[in-house]
Amino acid sequence: MITKEAPEVVPAPVREPAAPARRPSRHKRAWDEAPRWQIYLPLGIYLVFTLVPFYWILLFALRPAGSTSLVPWPMTFDHFEKVWNERDFAVYFQNSVLTGVATLLLTTGVALAGGYALARFDFKIKRGFMLALLCTQFVPGALLLVPLFQIFAELKMINSLGSVIIAETVFQLPLSIILISGFIRNVPYSLEEAAWVDGCNRLTAFRIVVLPLLRPGLIAVGSFAFVHAWNHFLFALMFLSDQSKQTIPVGLNTLMSADSVDLGALAAGGIIAAVPVVIVFAFIQKWLITGFSAGAVKG
Repeated sequence: MITKEAPEVVPAPVREPAAPARRPSRHKRAWDEAPRWQIYLPLGIYLVFTLVPFYWILLFALRPAGSTSLVPWPMTFDHFEKVWNERDFAVYFQNSVLTGVATLLLTTGVALAGGYALARFDFKIKRGFMLALLCTQFVPGALLLVPLFQIFAELKMINSLGSVIIAETVFQLPLSIILISGFIRNVPYSLEEAAWVDGCNRLTAFRIVVLPLLRPGLIAVGSFAFVHAWNHFLFALMFLSDQSKQTIPVGLNTLMSADSVDLGALAAGGIIAAVPVVIVFAFIQKWLITGFSAGAVKG
């Protein structure tokens, strides 16, 4: 007689009790509960303190001479025409552009070579050299005016834009070399090694592989050097005596005399000096922020 086995009974799965709903934390940060006016009010005050000086400059530059109106109406461009034609600001502008562009190219080129050496090669005095570069940032430019003047006098470069360009480049190089070396350290060394395996020499590998990746860093360093050379007053004042060789900062100084100040012409000259820098930074701000943040990371 064949007996059938009883079917095996599988116990039903036991459901675990659902986890209790997570209650919101009673401890909130102070700014999470702050009303919006407590955030926007300080920002609005800061914005007012930032924009009012710019509006004041525009007001003096655009309103007629002798007017006391708080609105630049009727609007006039006589002050701009006066400083551009009568006060030779066209010449000052050209000299400032030449000085700034030459300083940018020299600083970027030399810093690129020095930064690559610090980032890719090891030598005995490397740390000492880096420390010396950092220490030079504590030396004010006014302290070296007399020796620089004597050197340029011996080289017969006084009253030449070349003296200002060299001085600006020398003072910009330490920080630029340090920043460029930080950018290059962030580029993997294996990329250059792969280029060497493919038959490239060191210079070709640097030009093809490393240089395109340094674009944000080069823009950051170059823009910093250009703006510093554009705004610097001391070197141009001391090394340039001919009015046809002077730059915009020195030209602005000529608008102020011991007896009177032409506020309209001074405001117009200030706008002429500021607009090119503002335009440059408006176009390169993304690269500038990326470049400085990349150079600040230790490789």
